[in-house]
Amino acid sequence: MGCFFSKRRKTEKESQPEGEEERPKQYSWDQREKVDPKDYMFNGLKDETIGRLPGKVAGQQFLIQDCENCNIYIFDHSATVTIDDCTNCIIFLGPVKGSVFFRNCRDCKCALACQQFRVRDCRKLEVFLCCATQPIIESSTNIKFGCFQWYYPELAFQFKDAGLSIFNNTWSNIHDFTPVSGERNWSLLPEDVVVQDHVPLPTTEELKAVRVSTEANRSIVPVSRGQRQKSSDESCLVVLFAGDYTIANARKLIDEMVGKGFFLVQTKEVSMKAEDAQRVFREKAPDFLPLLDKGPVIALEFNGDGAVEGCQVIVNEMFNGTQMFISENKETASADVDSFYNFADIQMGI
Repeated sequence: MGCFFSKRRKTEKESQPEGEEERPKQYSWDQREKVDPKDYMFNGLKDETIGRLPGKVAGQQFLIQDCENCNIYIFDHSATVTIDDCTNCIIFLGPVKGSVFFRNCRDCKCALACQQFRVRDCRKLEVFLCCATQPIIESSTNIKFGCFQWYYPELAFQFKDAGLSIFNNTWSNIHDFTPVSGERNWSLLPEDVVVQDHVPLPTTEELKAVRVSTEANRSIVPVSRGQRQKSSDESCLVVLFAGDYTIANARKLIDEMVGKGFFLVQTKEVSMKAEDAQRVFREKAPDFLPLLDKGPVIALEFNGDGAVEGCQVIVNEMFNGTQMFISENKETASADVDSFYNFADIQMGI
């Protein structure tokens, strides 16, 4: 006894005109645009300025190897980037969804943003970094780090395409797999470093079309002090809850606080649960619990004498009606900071 559907298929096949071949099936993977790895590779270049404009990499893997005295700019987001055997190069990388791995490189200066950052068998690198996880160096010497400081119009969208938050940046929290007793293989660049003196803007007509700025107040990533020594014993924690203007409010608050002489130490964007809120916000937790379901919170730590009072004044004047958590006084502010960032780092595996 045959199946109705098998009879139907047989009838349709028999009704096909004689001599006409059956059209092959089309699958989605057959219709994808073919990728040529050479389009995502810089190999064996010397004394060149070269790059990729926004939209020309679009999340592909990229390889840079055996380049010397080159200025390389990738103004787009990538999946991963590997940089091997490069000497005396300037390198800028737009947001990288996965890892950036430097191997056997020397005398290079770089600015980049990524999920994971690793350096192995390298010496004398300067890196302006935005990294969501703890940066790692191994078998390397004289590696210097600064905070990522860069802007061009497409960069914010590229961060989103790469799945990176501009507020999750552990650029100064370095782990050295191969420490040497009595020596330090890495250090932090001076706080007043001028990024453009180390990673200059491109000079070719094609790449100059990308409207780049290295000014701190225009940087997509907030410029933080990281693990540099704090200037004061007083810090203030501010937590902004998810909403239509959360990022804009965070940026405005940073601009106001920095403009008044306070320092942005660190930032974080992370989801909170009820138990996390209870630990961080204590008796105020019930006020904020309904807001946690709207999405991740953004936390900012400011430092400086009078930071708590200064922040409270700005929030009351400029963000009246916007719900935020702010440290109540300088006596409890340090505990607020420690409670929040301890839970956030554990949650993010840092």
